[in-house]
This record gives sequence, C-alpha cells and structure tokens, in this order.
Amino acid sequence: MQKDITLKVNGQSRTVRVDPATPLLYVLRNQLEYNGPKYGCGIEVCGSCMVLMDGQAMPSCRIPVEEMVGRTITTLEGIARPNGDLHPVQRAFVQEQAAQCGYCLNGMVIAAVALLETNKKPDDEAIRAGMDRNLCRCGTHTRIMKAVRRAADES
Repeated sequence: MQKDITLKVNGQSRTVRVDPATPLLYVLRNQLEYNGPKYGCGIEVCGSCMVLMDGQAMPSCRIPVEEMVGRTITTLEGIARPNGDLHPVQRAFVQEQAAQCGYCLNGMVIAAVALLETNKKPDDEAIRAGMDRNLCRCGTHTRIMKAVRRAADES
C-alpha cells in the first residue's frame, strides 16, 4: 500500500507517494530524479549507492524509504556549493583524474566528504579505512587517495 512520505533531500522537503518499503535508492533515482547514487550490487556491499544520511555515508539500495523520515539526506547533487562551485572533494577528484568508469565515483566522493567532515587531515590509513566500503573496479585507488589528500589540504 502506497502512502505519502516526506523526505528532506539536499536541503529541500520532498513528498513522494510510494510503498514505504521501497528502497531509498529507487525513490531518489526514479521519483526524485537524483542520478548521483548508482545501483551497483543491491546488497550494500559496493558503495555506489552511497548518500549522506545525517552526515554519515550510508548505502541507500536496501534501506526502506520510510526509515528516512525526519532524517537529512544529501546526494552527490547536493554537495556542490549553492553558487554552483564544486565541493572541494569533487574538484580534487577532477584534478587528480580519479574518476574512471563512474561505477564507484558517487560512493567514493560521498565517503570522502563524510570522512573529511569528521577528520580534517586524515593520514593514509584513515583514508583507506574511510573509503573501505567502496569498491573500484578500475584500479584508480592511488588517484583516489591523492584526491582525498588534495581535498583535505584545500579544505
């Protein structure tokens, strides 16, 4: 049975009519048209569907949308500055050419943003731990590390 559910996404209140058990990812992509979070594995393993939930990087592919009522959701589209400037993490990923196929990019950027919110100057071990829930099939791990370090230095 569908019902109206109001979510706070990227600073805006959005109401959708949906089955409350629908995964958040499907609502974000199919109803609210946010294409940042990607469908990857569907079992919360790859990280491509990551969003910020109350500031923490979390997979959105399995969590029922009804559990997000009253929480703050930020997608990749919501981390850029209001004037359109890229977030320092987004800029660093571009500058270090850390994006390859795009499969992991959303999750990597979201995880890096969450990491830098709690640890402004992470060392390599902290970066690896912070990005551990995201899989990259292209092997750009070295560039991703450089991007996170650059973002930390420029933030």
